[in-house]
Amino acid sequence: MTKKIAFVAYYQKKNIYSFNALIGAIETEETLKDISIYFIRGKEKLNNDLKIILQNHEQVILGISFFTTQIWEISQLIKILRKRYGNKLLYLAGGPHPTGDPEETLRMGFDLVVIGEGEETLIELLKNIKFEHNILDIKGIAFLTDNDKYHFTGRRPILNLDKYPPLPIKNVRFGAIEITRGCPFICYFCQTPYILGTQPRHRSIDSICDTVKFMKRYEKTDIRFITPNAFSYGSRDGKTLNISKLEELLIRIKEIISPEGRIFLGSFPSEVRPEHVNTQTLDLVLKYAANNNIVIGAQSGSQRVLDLCHRGHTIEDVYKAVELTINANLYAYVDFIFGLPDENEKDMDLTLRVMRDLTNMGGRIHTHSFIPLPQTAFANKEAKEINTKIRMFIQKLNSKGDSFGDWKKQEKVAIKITNYLKSKKFE
Repeated sequence: MTKKIAFVAYYQKKNIYSFNALIGAIETEETLKDISIYFIRGKEKLNNDLKIILQNHEQVILGISFFTTQIWEISQLIKILRKRYGNKLLYLAGGPHPTGDPEETLRMGFDLVVIGEGEETLIELLKNIKFEHNILDIKGIAFLTDNDKYHFTGRRPILNLDKYPPLPIKNVRFGAIEITRGCPFICYFCQTPYILGTQPRHRSIDSICDTVKFMKRYEKTDIRFITPNAFSYGSRDGKTLNISKLEELLIRIKEIISPEGRIFLGSFPSEVRPEHVNTQTLDLVLKYAANNNIVIGAQSGSQRVLDLCHRGHTIEDVYKAVELTINANLYAYVDFIFGLPDENEKDMDLTLRVMRDLTNMGGRIHTHSFIPLPQTAFANKEAKEINTKIRMFIQKLNSKGDSFGDWKKQEKVAIKITNYLKSKKFE
């Protein structure tokens, strides 16, 4: 007997957090409880499993979330699926790249793009499909009309994070817990404020603790957070810290996961802003968290470049953050982005000097290459090969174990993305 609807999540390593939140939201809708949910890893398995899923369901929706760095991979995947399955399923895209570049995502072969936060859009879409209502007037989606014109239905209001759990409860999955959305700093290379807004929204402590209790039932007691800035939890504006609220969160979680559980704060998968590293925030890490490192976003050693990027902090903030972190007997991992727009020779020399100073202090450099991303202020800025002087310096740091990161891979894909954003063609 065939079931009516299946939702297939292409569950890749880079998008598990997005799909955890989306499936968690779907599960809260009573009218969708009969929808089959599939999590499929790997393009070969996806290609093969879709055949069986299509045989057993009247309607199949394939959801794919991806970043701009994945557009060639996803484009090839959609071509393969279209060739094999044609229009037998609904191809749905969401995530950072589709939100920033929706028309070209549709022309890649998708039927619909979900723009921005996807929870309520996806719920409404599935309900309309189930009850055979029109799906093309749903807020938050984009599509190509019958005469091949791009159409966007308009943004939805921002979401109250407490409305939905951050993880699926019925289709059990685990991962880092999203505690905050939105960032007020609007760094010109970052998509976060453009996708999720500039006003920080925090999940309530009760909601977070409910998720921690759920994880503990399955003996998952290593707790990590997703947030634009790990020390800003509870802050009204994302700039002035709310230490008491953050500590309350940590105390409550600690009570749930003790004695074996561990909290990770200010380390992967989230970082902290340098001006928010102080004795109070570090004391919270030392008292409640298990991580031995703090990831600090510096991005450049030139104040001019930081200002051009709209970073909102100083070079002195970076030095102070690293010094305080190391004095607290924690490792300081410091993010730098090479090849930022309008960077000149003097800026590069300043960045080299700051990196040298920080490693001499005991810090490690986390290396990145500038990647232009759609919808950001730097979307039309050109990514170039990293300056030879910087390349040689990074190699020296690597040889001493003072740096790590994927800047070489990022450099290559960044140049490809530059060409794509200019031509809108895959080369």
